[in-house]
Formats: sequence, structure tokens, C-alpha cells
Amino acid sequence: MTEVKFYDNMDDELLKFAVIITKAQNKYVFCKHKDRDTWEIPGGHREQGENIMDTAKRELYEETGALEFDIELVCVYSVTAPDNFDGSESFGMLFFADVKCFESVT
Repeated sequence: MTEVKFYDNMDDELLKFAVIITKAQNKYVFCKHKDRDTWEIPGGHREQGENIMDTAKRELYEETGALEFDIELVCVYSVTAPDNFDGSESFGMLFFADVKCFESVT
């Protein structure tokens, strides 16, 4: 069984992921996962030495093409699942972004 928990804070070095609840023009933004047939909110893994806010900004751009946006921290979350990280609790940071402008698609 998968368990999700929310925290006010956590040691920075434990944060492995950033996920971003995203809105643009008052509509939620989802991304089609390239390896699955699912729609998901933008997010991904933190690179070594990367600030977690920079992770969120990078993932938001890479997955949506967002160029101009306001972004803020919401909270720390954790996921414990038997098929992830050998069943141990893994931590990430949840963000909210309001996108003003996306990259043009040609």
C-alpha cells in the first residue's frame, strides 16, 4: 500500500524530488508522461548539488515550456511504497506555480 504524508519542513538533503501544481490562465496544467499513458503534474528528480527551488523551476520549464511564472513552496511530502526505494520513505517538495507565458511551439 502506498502512503503519502505532508510535512511543514524537512532536512534539505532528504529532498529528492520537486513536484509543481501548475495553473495558467486559471486552468491546471498537466503533462503526458512519455513512458506511460498517464497525465501528471510537472516534476522530477533533483540533480546532485541542485537547490530544490532550482529543481522545480528546471522541471517546470522542461516539462511545460513555461518561461515566465510565479512559483512558491507549499510543503514537504513523502511517499512510502513497497515498489519504490525498497519500501523506505522518500521526500520531495511540493510547489505551486502560476504561469504567465509558455515557450512558443513551432
